[in-house]
Amino acid sequence: MKSILVIGAGRSSTALIDYLIRCSEKNQWKTIVADLDLDLAKAKVGDSDFANAVALDLNDHEKLNSLICEADIVISMVPAHMHMKVANFCLKESKNLITASYVSDEMMELDQQVKDKGLIFLNECGLDPGLDHMSAMRIIDEIKSEEGNELTAFETFTGGLLAEHTEKNNPWQYKFTWNPRNVVMAGTGTVKFIQEGKFKFIPYHRLFRRTEIIEVPEYGFYEGYANRDSLKYLDVYKLRGIKTLYRGTLRRPGFCRAWDAFIQLGATDDTYFMEGVQNMTHREFINSFLAYNPHDSVELKLAHYLRIDLDSEVMHKMSWLDMFKEIPVGLGKGTPAQILEHILKKKWTMNSDDDDRIVMVHKFRYNSKQGEQAIDSFMVIEGDDAERTAMAKTVGLPLGIAAEMILMDKIDAKGVVRPVSPEIYNPILDQLESMGIVFKEYKYQLES
Repeated sequence: MKSILVIGAGRSSTALIDYLIRCSEKNQWKTIVADLDLDLAKAKVGDSDFANAVALDLNDHEKLNSLICEADIVISMVPAHMHMKVANFCLKESKNLITASYVSDEMMELDQQVKDKGLIFLNECGLDPGLDHMSAMRIIDEIKSEEGNELTAFETFTGGLLAEHTEKNNPWQYKFTWNPRNVVMAGTGTVKFIQEGKFKFIPYHRLFRRTEIIEVPEYGFYEGYANRDSLKYLDVYKLRGIKTLYRGTLRRPGFCRAWDAFIQLGATDDTYFMEGVQNMTHREFINSFLAYNPHDSVELKLAHYLRIDLDSEVMHKMSWLDMFKEIPVGLGKGTPAQILEHILKKKWTMNSDDDDRIVMVHKFRYNSKQGEQAIDSFMVIEGDDAERTAMAKTVGLPLGIAAEMILMDKIDAKGVVRPVSPEIYNPILDQLESMGIVFKEYKYQLES
């Protein structure tokens, strides 16, 4: 009996575990779900005879090694910085590994050792990264397959957002559908991309003011801002020589301008711990970044600092988050970014009756014998409920399908890899289409 070990039973693992249990029941396999929270793991497993839940502390190396030793394949759903601990044990025990996280330099250093053992460590096989790679590479390879075609531009955007009925009465039209920490820290550093043959760079303090509007057919308008480093995908996608390469994130219009207020204040800084946090209120948190003035209100000082009107949309969004209320922060200590995250969770945490939406957009431009052509590809999917969210489905299902393919010897690739080859992306995309995760393509000729 083949055994699948899933390490981590968090919010994005539900659809994955559901899928693996169905595979286990069909193929007489066993799915083991390990998590620090045993009750959470048991809830995800349910009463299936083909799945077990176990408690696991990743610092318990003996138990971690024992569980990996008994598995045929390991799916790591732990935070990205913990993957290497799992990877090293997988290498030691000669077990295949799958993650949804970006390939780190440390993971890439294992490539030759993984190949030498005849293993595959498949990374970036979730939503973004993952489904974005696969859906893009299918079209890129299709364009390149026709003689005379030259790909000149590729732009891609992904957003974890809210379904329209959940957006009501929420001026941000946003809640946390993914790791809140990643949302608060999004864009830190310097953004890099190529536009019309020129290398472009956006410093963090300007990022959320450099946006563009993206129309998604049947679903309205979204706002896109650039991801950190698009340049590393020149080699991943084999696009050296392309004139435009841009990876971005989607939000609803107006989000970025309001989020920029937190950046300009310094509220997303994660480099130092603030003083007096245990007695701090939301209002005092905002006021701590503003100049001292015993006569002006926090609202007036903030509006003046940001050079906006008191009745502006940005101030309305801040007020909706209770940023001006004397509500205790509720932390003993924290950096500005940690405090902001804690405050945001109070209003941006998904409720049981909330539904999320994933939106992915690809835009391709290429020269052909018939002239300049374009392909626009769109995918929109909404969650079923608070557990089986759109995020959980689009992260978990590609991982589950990949695990099934590896266990059935349908993937030949070895080493540390991404899902950018046809042998991996075609069967995964085909199966996802049968499950309702479909990309709609619009092909048209551009005017000369």
